[in-house]
Amino acid sequence: MDLVVGASSEAVKSLTEKLGSLLAQEYTLIAGVRDDIQYFNDELASMQAFLNKLKRRDVDHDEQRQDWMKQVREVAYDIEDCVDDVGHRLGGEPRGSGTLVSLRRAWYLLTTLYQRRCIAAEIGNLKLRAQHVSERRTRYGVENLHGDGGGGSSGIGANVPRDRLAPLPRLIGTMEPVGMDAAINELKDWFSKGKESIQQRYLAIVGFGGLGKTTLAMALYRKFGDEFDCRAFVLASQKFHLPTVLRSLVKQFHEKQADTSEDALHGIQGWGDETLKTQLLKQLKSKRYLILIDDIWSVSAWENVRDSLPKSDKGSCVVLTTRFNSVAEACRRQQGHVHKLKQLDLDSSYNLFLQTISANDLCPPRSINDSIIMKICGGLPLAIVVVAGLIASNMKSKIDQTLDQHLVEVEEALSAELGNNLSTEGVAQIINHCYKNLPPDLKTCLLYLSTFPKGRSIRRKHLIRRWIAEGFITEEHGKTAEEVAEDSLNELIGRNLIRPINNSSNGKVKSCQIHDMVLQYIVSKASDENFITIIGGHWQTPFPSYKVRRLSVHKSDRQETEMVERMKLSHVRSLTVLESFSALHSTMPKFQILQVLDLDGCKDLSHSRQLKKICNMYQLKYLGLRRTDIDKIPKKIGRLEFLEVLDIRETNVRKLPNSFARLQRMTHLLAGNKSKRTALTLTEEITKIAALQTLSGIEISGSSTLEEDREQSPATSAEDRDNTAVHGPHKEASKVDLPKQLRPLEALEKLTNLKKLAIYRLVMFQAKDDELLLSAIEHLSSCSLKFLAIDDSFTGFLDSSLSSSQAPPEHLYTLELSGKLSKLPGWIDRLHNLEKLTLSLTSLNTHTFEVLRSLPELFSLTFSLHAENDGSKVFNIVSNALKIVHKNTLESRGKIFVLDGGFEKLKLLRFMAPVLPALNFLEGAMPKLQRLELRFRTVECVYGLENLESLQQVFLTVSSQAPENAKEMVSQIKELASMIREAKNSPNPSVEIDEYNELSKE
Repeated sequence: MDLVVGASSEAVKSLTEKLGSLLAQEYTLIAGVRDDIQYFNDELASMQAFLNKLKRRDVDHDEQRQDWMKQVREVAYDIEDCVDDVGHRLGGEPRGSGTLVSLRRAWYLLTTLYQRRCIAAEIGNLKLRAQHVSERRTRYGVENLHGDGGGGSSGIGANVPRDRLAPLPRLIGTMEPVGMDAAINELKDWFSKGKESIQQRYLAIVGFGGLGKTTLAMALYRKFGDEFDCRAFVLASQKFHLPTVLRSLVKQFHEKQADTSEDALHGIQGWGDETLKTQLLKQLKSKRYLILIDDIWSVSAWENVRDSLPKSDKGSCVVLTTRFNSVAEACRRQQGHVHKLKQLDLDSSYNLFLQTISANDLCPPRSINDSIIMKICGGLPLAIVVVAGLIASNMKSKIDQTLDQHLVEVEEALSAELGNNLSTEGVAQIINHCYKNLPPDLKTCLLYLSTFPKGRSIRRKHLIRRWIAEGFITEEHGKTAEEVAEDSLNELIGRNLIRPINNSSNGKVKSCQIHDMVLQYIVSKASDENFITIIGGHWQTPFPSYKVRRLSVHKSDRQETEMVERMKLSHVRSLTVLESFSALHSTMPKFQILQVLDLDGCKDLSHSRQLKKICNMYQLKYLGLRRTDIDKIPKKIGRLEFLEVLDIRETNVRKLPNSFARLQRMTHLLAGNKSKRTALTLTEEITKIAALQTLSGIEISGSSTLEEDREQSPATSAEDRDNTAVHGPHKEASKVDLPKQLRPLEALEKLTNLKKLAIYRLVMFQAKDDELLLSAIEHLSSCSLKFLAIDDSFTGFLDSSLSSSQAPPEHLYTLELSGKLSKLPGWIDRLHNLEKLTLSLTSLNTHTFEVLRSLPELFSLTFSLHAENDGSKVFNIVSNALKIVHKNTLESRGKIFVLDGGFEKLKLLRFMAPVLPALNFLEGAMPKLQRLELRFRTVECVYGLENLESLQQVFLTVSSQAPENAKEMVSQIKELASMIREAKNSPNPSVEIDEYNELSKE
């Protein structure tokens, strides 16, 4: 019951700020109401002071205190709902002086009399509730706290800044699982025999929770997966749903299948079992496949999956993980192989503990009491990493204690509860101990992760923006809300309660996951505290006994729809819906005070009126519509005056309505589709929002386009537009000076708070347009801009204008330039803060590497060629680009050489294009490079991998259209890597191979 301290305190803190704002507003209220509001303000301020005192106490709160804190939280939420309602219902009161204003004010007072009386009655009732809650604290002795507070780790960090250095940029996934070498070697023979078999083969990995079943299964999946024609990974879980499993398999195999398109899976959400089985049969016919099914809970679930898969005579393999011996035995009865996973031995436990501590940028001494590690954690990997995370955090807070002293503290705290035989229940107790040691604000942030379903990849920026919109994170200690949220996420990752799964190109965590046992724990905790209500999740949770405050709908079947309709939803402040919005159609009018609405991936919005109803949710701060099927935003979007984040990426929205300019609190506008290079048109309305910090996925039209719109001249033919996009327009100034309101490009430089600007398309640009865009970039770079991405659509802007800038963007951390870039900008070596650089493949030659190796902070370097999936246009752009690449290669005498020296911090190098030139790494080249990624249809050759002394991983992603010689090159790279490993007696570099469908619309 620890959450209530943090959640109650955050609820009261948010409310006291709103009450102060309400008192400052001159609303005409019924007599006495303003005194009641002042009472709220004073009483809740006292409550907050008391709650802050509880935060600092490292004690287990008794039932009376827990119940009182719940009551504080609930009454604070209800008062906040009422305050928000006042602002909405009475916000239109006329202001000013004069006869006309007096008449309007009199009319306003008359027409709002009933509303003001209702508000007065509600405030009066809430005042009584607040008085009763206050009196209860004294009546039942809740205020009696002994001691002067302070001592525990939960007190540390509650009210002091966690002023710790941000983690260094790093690559995720470069380490092999600890202590599983024997198991991998044992199962290697099983996979090898499968090559000669014609029968379908089954492997069950069994063991209780926290033992590392999924870790082992994924290691096998990566190690042997490229030996199969195709492969897929799917999660089963406790609440097994066969159509969901089959749908996931169909989608994954579709993505890797040649000669297919996205349209082939149209309506897949409505397909039944038999249709899905038929589709799987078509996809896997005559193929040797590998399927990994994680976390099967019952024999019936296993048999349903097994019987749904096509029978193969190519030696296909199905691997499953399970906690239950009965499932493993059912697999064995089908001539399957069972591997019973064991706990780690003493040495492996010790090594995993050290590895985890070291990952927190600590350098512990080797002399650690390993017997205590074994006693606490029992050789269970999950227990080891969460305990190591807790101790690493404590070591940074209590620097006067040794690591062994921290270990003894944890051992003493857990020994009475765990005993000697650690099991799944014991792991849950360890998780509970680690949770109790979190500061209250971090408990709130962690519990919020129960919103997301099991196995979901959670994007870092997505999570941070939602935390802020929920009010969990605010500016403090001189840091912005985003920086405080980053610190909180890094702290949870450092404690290993959240697991990072991949990184962005700048070395920051890109997305993370939460282990299913940790998730199960926080789902139960969030349900107990009425923090989040989950419908259709992987675990059964009781029907909420309180008003629902935050709702997450994972499924929208009939049962879930009926549950939602029975709930009291008028107090919901946060709504997350996955897959389908159908369960909420009839309840939409009830959501009147929503602050966060996330419909990411819902495919049933385009033909409904629900989107228009969203415009009535006047308190919205976060609106997530990513990957939905919408094609326009309602005209009344301007009503959402508090909206801060609008995410319409990967939708068909191409233009925003005029009312968008009224959203003056908007800080993040996320649009467009990066892989398809589709974008949102930059309009004057967007440039009027001065608060914007992120403007991503836009298309900028040149003056000639605006001229045509203004004169209503016939549209340019598709052929002319394609030629313009490929060869670039004729560079001459516009003959007509357009009115300023028609020139959003001129107004772009007004967005001086922009930190990120991503331009996906330039259309019909002329010389004057180039000058305007360059001027805007130079001006914004002198203000706040840290991230700049431009795809010039082969108009020539990069070559002719940006490259010759006299005031280049020297303060950037990230720069992405795509399109026609035949040579590097002359100023690029002046970007001394640059961490991430993406360049068009057209700039690739030996001289490029000579220039870039002097950049002191460069962490990742990417060369890519984007081509839209648009018929002849693709051919023209690729053909044009490859001519430039060929010319650059000839100037390098047939090969691209990477010379020795420089690149002191470069760890990631990527090449992504249909055709890659010959690459040659000379001795001493890129001494810190850890990962090399190649994505291609064909590649001439890759030499000198043995000269990359720090290389750990090579990722090869090959087109489904690749010719045989490309596949031979992949085999050669694998053989070379194997020879390097043998020569160095090292597991590095490993090689991972995957396939992409070049023709599908990704």
